[in-house]
Formats: sequence, structure tokens, C-alpha cells
Amino acid sequence: MTAFLFILMPAVALAGIDARMLRMPDVSAEQIAFVYAGDIWVAPKKGGSAQRLSTPAGEESMPRFSPDGQSIAFTGNYDGNQDVYVVRTEGGLPTRLTHHPTPDRVLDWTPDGNSVLFASRMESGRTRFNQIYRVDRDGGLPAKLPIPYGEFGTLAADGHRLAYTLVSRDFRTWKRYRGGMAPDIWLFDLEKLTSRRLTDDLANDAQPMWNGETIYFLSDRGRNKRANLWKLDPESGKTEQLTSFKKFDIMFPGMGPDEIVFSAGPDLYLFDLKSEKERKIEIEVVTDEATLKPHTINVSERISGSGISPHGKRAVLEARGEIFTIPAEHGVTRNLTNSSGVAERSPAWSPDGKWIAYWSDRSGEYELTLLKSDGSGKEKTLTSMGHGFRYDINWSPDSKKMAFADQAMKINYYDMDADKVVTMTQGLYLFHGDLSSFRVGWSADSRWATFARGVDNRNSAIFIYDTVEGELHQVTAGFNGETSPEFDPDGKYLYFLSSRTYQPSYSDMDNSWIYANTTNVVAVPLRADVASPLAARNDDEEIDDDADDDAGENGDDGEKEVDENDDDDDGDEDEKEDDDKNGKDKEVDPVEIDLDGFERRAVVLPPGSGNYADLRAVSGKVVYRRLPRTGAARPPRHDNGNGGGGFGNRSSVVFYDLEEREEKTVIDNVGGYEISADGKSLIVAGKQGMAIIKLAPKQTMEEKLDTSAMQMLLDPKAEWRQMFNDAWRLERDYFYDPDLHGVDWQAMKQRYGAMLDFAVTRWDLNFILGELLGELNSSHAYRGGGDTEQAERGNVGLLGADFTLENGAFRIKKILDGGAWDSEVRSPLLESGIKVKEGDYLLAVNGVPLNTASNPWAAFQGLAGRTVELTVGETPDPEDAHKILVKTMRNDSRLRNLAWIETKRKKVEEATNGRVGYLYVPSTGINGQTELVRMWRGQVHKEGLIVDERFNSGGQIPDRFVELLNRPRYNYWGVRDGRDWSWPPIAHAGKQVMLINGWSGSGGDAFPFYFREAGLGPLIGTRTWGGLIGISGAPQLIDGGVVTVPTFSIYSTEGDWIIEGHGVDPDIEVLDDPALMVDGGDPQLDRAIEEILKALREDPMKEPGKPRYEDRSGY
Repeated sequence: MTAFLFILMPAVALAGIDARMLRMPDVSAEQIAFVYAGDIWVAPKKGGSAQRLSTPAGEESMPRFSPDGQSIAFTGNYDGNQDVYVVRTEGGLPTRLTHHPTPDRVLDWTPDGNSVLFASRMESGRTRFNQIYRVDRDGGLPAKLPIPYGEFGTLAADGHRLAYTLVSRDFRTWKRYRGGMAPDIWLFDLEKLTSRRLTDDLANDAQPMWNGETIYFLSDRGRNKRANLWKLDPESGKTEQLTSFKKFDIMFPGMGPDEIVFSAGPDLYLFDLKSEKERKIEIEVVTDEATLKPHTINVSERISGSGISPHGKRAVLEARGEIFTIPAEHGVTRNLTNSSGVAERSPAWSPDGKWIAYWSDRSGEYELTLLKSDGSGKEKTLTSMGHGFRYDINWSPDSKKMAFADQAMKINYYDMDADKVVTMTQGLYLFHGDLSSFRVGWSADSRWATFARGVDNRNSAIFIYDTVEGELHQVTAGFNGETSPEFDPDGKYLYFLSSRTYQPSYSDMDNSWIYANTTNVVAVPLRADVASPLAARNDDEEIDDDADDDAGENGDDGEKEVDENDDDDDGDEDEKEDDDKNGKDKEVDPVEIDLDGFERRAVVLPPGSGNYADLRAVSGKVVYRRLPRTGAARPPRHDNGNGGGGFGNRSSVVFYDLEEREEKTVIDNVGGYEISADGKSLIVAGKQGMAIIKLAPKQTMEEKLDTSAMQMLLDPKAEWRQMFNDAWRLERDYFYDPDLHGVDWQAMKQRYGAMLDFAVTRWDLNFILGELLGELNSSHAYRGGGDTEQAERGNVGLLGADFTLENGAFRIKKILDGGAWDSEVRSPLLESGIKVKEGDYLLAVNGVPLNTASNPWAAFQGLAGRTVELTVGETPDPEDAHKILVKTMRNDSRLRNLAWIETKRKKVEEATNGRVGYLYVPSTGINGQTELVRMWRGQVHKEGLIVDERFNSGGQIPDRFVELLNRPRYNYWGVRDGRDWSWPPIAHAGKQVMLINGWSGSGGDAFPFYFREAGLGPLIGTRTWGGLIGISGAPQLIDGGVVTVPTFSIYSTEGDWIIEGHGVDPDIEVLDDPALMVDGGDPQLDRAIEEILKALREDPMKEPGKPRYEDRSGY
């Protein structure tokens, strides 16, 4: 941990550098504070030398001067949490004010300077919104302001009028946004508990700041839609634009006594309130620029691609944009490229062992490149294709062709003899996830290429391309989905995976069904004269009449030659030596294919249907991965097949032996694998690492690859520029609209690329990337991650309870509780046998009395997930207390969400006398799907349902959600005894309404749109987020950072672009008026109850009732 004591050195003692990228500034009467290189600095207001105030790991933010200018409050991470700290402007020991493990963001000081305002979600029912708190400048129990949500705000000089925004777009990367989450400025009187919306514009009105009786704020409502400084008279509502920046948006302004300071692009400006003019401020910082110094790092944690040498002696690995080879057992690790600032990707070793091919962006675009496998000589750039991203390279057996797919779904190969790229076809539905594992198989004679490609019915079919005649042949109909085709190296068969076995799995809740584990391994004889691999066999002796004549003909008594590639080869010998010795010019018989009747010759091999992937073929064997029998064939996103988590690393590599007609397991619990060109070895990856093993049964990873010497010389500046260029190219090449919404993308590269000159941290690069992506004016254009400085992670225990400070002690105000039927998570204070209740006092933790000058969570530092001894009592007197043992929670956000949901469910139940159910749907991902199903299943019998999707964070496209809600009743079944039932037996026949708001986005936009299209009921609330340009994955940046690329956008069945940038409008608009929500009110839910009861009055739910039994006696 970094020491807390900071000594400010005279600026004259060291030379300073011209500093830009000064962010989140604030200004006092004399000084400016800002964030630079992740730390807090101060400088004279007029400009000049700055001095550093903070140096903990991680990134500090939001420095704010106290009204007297003597102290600065900021958000920092010294102890594992994003907490509120205060430090004197001349330096010293920061005081920690908050301890709760959720992030706290400093907003401002109260006008009297006694307290700090901050935003936190520590008590939020949904983590998608913050609430505003105040905490004493010396610490203590934070007090929540009586508003339901709040992101940024400041108090007027009277201390009780709060100008604030309910939502925030300040950290988003979507410029010129006009959706339902665009913030307005509200005024809330903390004494009168009244509220008023001050702005009502489609634009973004943000960052309100009081000065006297004027509110200054940022808005992009101007002609060029840039965020500029405006002012507002809260009484008349009159607004006026004060600045006119056109190239960059103003960001994070700070209000001082006489000026406003803000950043725009890389520069800092001071706006004088009297003259209403701005001027640029020149700042110098004293720094050794250590973050920019080239240095050697180990990159074994950043392996993102792998391959194997022809005889399994070495592995070739891609890591952080470098290409390495490492020995299977003995020898040296080689960094073949040593090119920080250039990205090399997707290495592949040629079958003849001479070359390693990869994609390099040294030219400014990714081009096919060759380098000798031992690293000698210069690399050869083979292509000049220009724009585009290309995927895995698949060598032909003769090492003369390389097949690959690109981001445009084109399936190509490069012919070395002809020195040209040939496009074989173009896919229909290949996005990044599919392209990342896309493979082209080659026939043994290198004439035929095979691959799977989508067809019109959305299945995939098998195609074969003849490189001699230049002809493409579809050899399966695509009636079943087929993938992973591979030629038998003996020239007899084509193998592939095919969904051919349909065995339904039924829900244990209703009659729903799915078909999982449908895949079979299929073999097709290439010619009509080739026997089926499962043909009947008859074991007869074969007599060789010429055996006596042949024996000893060459003086060797008929003995075999010694295999030059046996297991005793020294692992550090180069591959090319073996290839020079072994059959380098061996003739390969031409492969002939009877295309007529091809699919009719298909044979399903004996391994039963299952969940298979990544088929490969060697002589006499079919190799593939067997994943767990599950409906989720694709591993989770965090599993890249190279050692991450998820289903992928629970798979087994197996082979089916055609001679023995038996499946055998090579190794369990691995992810990706690849086979050597000689078919004898494979490289595997799993949680435990990587290894080269034999293609034989019962292998282990005991001898793992030693990646400890995978080092590179990292030049941060060069790498940042490469990643910036990569991000820019990815949007250019993948964005769903080739014209990028009309944005001059080259101009944006120049504009934001120039800011790289001033970047000093990886956070700066992320900021620049966010500004670049924001220009697309698109949802789902994000950036994040990368090699940023990581702070210590928090470890504060929680009890699932809220506290008040009463009678000199912390009192348990509320113990959070979800539904009685919901056992997913519960407060440890509600465990059976624990003697504690609401209203009791918490006096000590592990025998240490709580410090009431701080807050209760300070006592739980380092105790997350641990058993603790609590001293509790009905009075604050320790003499009346008793001790209990509980295990603390690491996070109580889910518990708070369940308690929030249960409060609303009970409200609906009570208000409707149990006639109406309440369903909360938090997302359209797996958790939202689960919540919908279980809440729907428990309340499906109700006359009405209120479906609440407010704050829905999206996920998958929710068509199935609406199918469930829209399940019609077709008939009833009458029985003699018991109760008659409907069909389907689990279906809702009553009325429905849906609640929406601006936090509902992505899948949360689609859900209400589909709900309305299905005619299920009215939408109540406010307009949704408006983000339905979706993402389907994109290549990572080389340091593990991410930029997302919007690749598909919604349009209607009438052929119009819809929803994106606007949202889904409610049928009945109801604002979340803060004044109506002070005591937990919910005006939107109130209106939903009103509307559904009205609908039930006008059209009650009717059951037909059993008809009179028929007389069918015939008389």
C-alpha cells in the first residue's frame, strides 16, 4: 500500500513538462485541482507548475475544493474501495470518510463546508442508479437525501435547494444522444420536500452548478450538438448558451467563486463568470513520466492464439501482439517479432516446418506475412489487401496455400505460386464469434478446400471448392445444420458434424421443450467406389505371393526404416531439420471426389449424439471436442478456448478410431486444441495451462508448456497508438453502416489521434477511445479494460442491514428481506437461531467497540465472507448486550434488489386484493429470463399482471419473453373429480400492463416493443433508452482491452429504422416526480395499478365453466 504522507516539493527544483489531458477539474479562489496520470494535482489558477496530492494505486477522480479553498474532497482507492477522502490543499494525510464497498463518487461540498455530497448505490434497489448522500467532513454515518435517484448535483447557497440530474450520460460514449435517458435538471427543496423539473429538452442537460441564483450547466442542445456551457434562471426558466466549442465537448466543469473550469479535448479552460469569456490554461507538471518508459514485461497471461509445429516439438503463440515459439520440453523461447507498436495475430506453422504465417499491421492494415520458423531472416509481406480484419490461417498440406475468412464474411485463400488472393465465396451469417473459430479444411493433395457456410434456411451446409477449376460445390443440402468439415488425409472420406438426432428435453414446469445435444459425427466416402467406414468386415489372412522376393531386396532383411520422429527426439531441435530428412518431396496421390450423390453416401458414425465441436481428421481417426451434454453449446464469453473459464474448459478431446470402431478419450478438462501436421501430437489449453501431448488415449497435462520466458520490450506510447488505430479500423470495417452514420471517420482519426501525444496512462487511451467511438452516435459503442493500473480490491463485510445513529450507538434500522419463498440470498441476521431484530443496537465487532465518529462498515474492513462475532443488544448499554456469530456477505446488492421487488409485489397484492400479480424483469439476459419465468409461474393464475421492466439492463433479444406472456388458451379439459384445467395448462388469460423508463435499454427496449406489437397491454412510464444497434463481438485489443462494434441495427417489418436513438414511447407517460417518491412512493406503479383495475372492471377475466354433461345415450 502506498504511504499516505505526501511532501510537496518546490516546483523550481525540477523541470516540468507541458501537461494536457487534465480531467475533472475544479477551481477555488487561488488554485485549480485536476486529475492527471490517475492522481490528484493542484496548480495556480493562472497556470504554471502543478504539484501532486495523491499517489495510491488505481485512478482517483472528482477533486472538489471546499468553500474556503483549504481542503479537497475526492474519490480514491487506498484500501480497496472507491471511497470519499478529504486532504488539505498543501498535502498531508487524507481522511477517509466512507467505507461501504460500493463505489462512492464525490459531487460537491455543502455551502457551509461542513459536509461532502457524494453519489452511491449502497442502498439502491437496482445497481443501475445512484442516490445522493451527505457525510460530515470528519466522517460519520452518511445521510441519504430524500430523493429516489440522483447522479450529479449541487446545493444553492441556502443549503436546501438541490439542483441535480436523476440520470447521467457523463461517462457514456454516445454523443448527440436523444433517447429516453437524456438527463434533465430538477430542483428539489430539501426543507419543503417539493420538486420541479427545470429543463425539458430532448438534448442532454447535465452537471448543474449554482452560483448565486443562477444555475450553470452543460447541454448539447445547440446547433452543432456539442456539449457547451449554458446558464439557467431557475425562476423564469430562461436559458442562454455561453460557449461555442465545435470540435470537442466540454466535460466535467467545476464551479469556483468567480470562474468555471472545464476540459475540452486535451485542454483546460477557465471561464470568467463576469466577462463570460474563456481562456486556455497552460499547466506544467513535475514528473519522471515513468508510465511512458519502455520496459520488459512477461506476456504469458495475454496468450490469445496458439498453434503447433508439424511434429509437435514446439508451440507457436500469439501474446500481446507478438509471436513466440516455445519448446514442448527443452530449449529456448523465441520472440520472433519483437515489435511493440505493431500487432501480429493468428500465427500458423506451415506443414513443411519452414514458415510461420501471421497477420501483421506494420503497413497500417492487416496483411498476410511470413517469417522463417526459427526467426532468422526478414519477414515477408505477401499481400496488400488493405482494409479489413482477417482470421485464422489454414495452411494447405503442400504449404503453398493459406485459407482464411475476413470480417466481410469472405472465405479466401492465398496462392503462393500465383501470388494472389482468391475469394471462394462469402458467408451469410458469419459474425465475429463464428469467424474466430472459422476453419477451412484441405484435401491431402491441396486441391480441394472445404468449409461450412450458411444457407437460406439459416442452417449451415458443407461446401467444397476446387482450386484447380475455380468452382464451388455445395455438397450437403443444409437440411440439417452441418459444421466442421475435414478431409481424411488418406483421401477416402470427408468428415463433419451434423445436427441429426432430435430428442426433446421437456421442462419440469410445463410442456415446453427444447432440442439440445443433437450433433452427430458424419463420414462421407469421397467416391462411390470407397466403402463405408462402417462396412461389414471379414477377417481373412492375406497372402503376399511376392513376400519372399521382396524380403531383403535392399539388404535390410525387410525391416522398416527407423522413424526419425520417435519420442526420443530432442525437443529443442528445429522443425525444419526433420522436414529436410523426412519425405520432403513425397508424392501425394490426387484426391478424386464424386460430387454426384455426395450426401446420399453419408454415414453417421457410432458415437451417440452429443454436444461436439472442433472436428479434425488424422489417418484412421476422427478427433473432436466433446462438451458437457447441455443446451448451451457455446461457452460463456469469458472463455476464449485458451485457458479461461466456462464450459469450454470442461470439454474432453476424444477420437473415434475407424479401425477399432471405438471412441477413446485423449484428455479431459481442456478448451481449445490443435493437431500437428503429422497427426501425432496436439496442443491443448485449459485452466491449468497449455501442453503438447500425444494423440493417444489417457493423456494428462503434467508436462505443461513453460511460458515463463515469454517476454517483450513494451513501448507504451507505441502500443497505445497501435491500439487506437486498431479500434478505429475495427469500427471502419465492422460497423453495420459502411458510411458510419455519415461521420467523417478519417477526420475523427486525425482529431482524436492527436490527443495520443498527451496520453500518459492507459486510462487516457480509454478516454480517447471513448471520445472517438462517441462520434458514431450509436448505442453499444463501448471501450474498456486493458493494462490499467489495478488498485487493491475491497474486502468489507456486510450484514444486509441499514443503520441509524441513535442514543450514541448504531441501531439496526432495517434488515433486508426478500420474499419468504425466495431463498436465493438472505441477510445473515435472518438466519434461524440468530437472536437479533430491527431496532437492536450493534455495539462491537469481534470484541472491538464501534467508533460512532465513523460508520458501521469501517468495523468490517477485511471481513467480507468471514465469520464474525457481533455484540448486539436491545439498548445501547453494553451491560445488556449479548454476542452472536454470523458469516458476513461480500455483496448485498442482490438482496437489496429482492427486497425492493418484494416491497412492490406486496404493494400490488394489497392494492388489488390479490387479483393482480407483479413481475419484475431486471434484464433480458439469463437472470432476467429466470426472474420472469419464476415470477410468472408463481402468479400466472392472477386476473392481471403488472410486468415491470424499469431499469432493465438488456441482454438477449426477448422474443421468447413475449411468447411466454402471450401464450393463449386454446381449450379446457373437463374432469369428474378435481378441478378442470386449461390448455396450455400454464398460461395467463387476464390483463397485462408494462412499466418502462429511461434506464430500460437494449433488450430492455425490445421487450416493450414486442409487448406492444403483441397487443398485450399499455406501456406506462417514460421513454426507454433507445439502443437497438446490437453487438456481435469484435477482436480484442492486444493488451486485452475491448472496443465494441455495433454490427446490426433494428428496422421494422415496414422497412423503417426504429427505436435506436429515440426509445420506445409509453402509451401513458408518468414521470418519476421526486416529491411523490420521498416516502417510497412510486407514481408509475400507482398508475399501473389504476389502469389494470380499470381494464378488469371493463372486461373482467371470464372462465367459461364446464358445460352441462351431454346425453349421448342414443335414445
